[in-house]
Amino acid sequence: MIRRTLFKNAIIVGSGAMLASKLMAQTPPQPEGPFYPVVDQIDKDADLIRVEGQKDIAKGEIVIVRGVVHDQNQKPIKNAKVEIWQACHSGRYDHPSDPNTSAPMDKNFQYWGVANTNEFGEYAFRTIRPGSYPAGDGWVRPPHIHFKIAAWGYHELITQMYFADETLNTTDLLLQKLNKKDQEKLVIRFYTQENSKHPVGHFNIEIDKI
Repeated sequence: MIRRTLFKNAIIVGSGAMLASKLMAQTPPQPEGPFYPVVDQIDKDADLIRVEGQKDIAKGEIVIVRGVVHDQNQKPIKNAKVEIWQACHSGRYDHPSDPNTSAPMDKNFQYWGVANTNEFGEYAFRTIRPGSYPAGDGWVRPPHIHFKIAAWGYHELITQMYFADETLNTTDLLLQKLNKKDQEKLVIRFYTQENSKHPVGHFNIEIDKI
């Protein structure tokens, strides 16, 4: 309970505050990828830098990812389920099929998280900036976070969020398949804010009604 309260205090921005930021329409889908975790085996919350039962925190740069889930009419969606999964600081996934075995695992990193949006459509995660990793034939994937968003009466969306100012973004085969406008919707810049000691990035997501 203490852990959850501390995390809640670290990310709180005030009811409806994130609605003031620009909502981005038509979030482009991206592949799920092969490393969706076995979620029954891991901690299930929105704080990925601490694992239940471990005394230390995850390695890497801590960041806060928050945003608003809304529909095509800019209406915030309450109780949307937002899942994220990603590599740790070394570029390794917690998945038996990950061939990047030379990269060390981080026992203090959660690798997957889940949050439900509040009445204003807001969600938030505390995590780390993931490492890059080889994807074959000279292709190195830039740091990115996978997202899966689901809500009753809406189409499920799977996409990926990228970090601004990463040089590997310019050569990533998945990101470069998108036009520039859609790339801008997935590439997020992180800023230092007074209410958080960690960089904060705002990733707003649109899902469409069925």
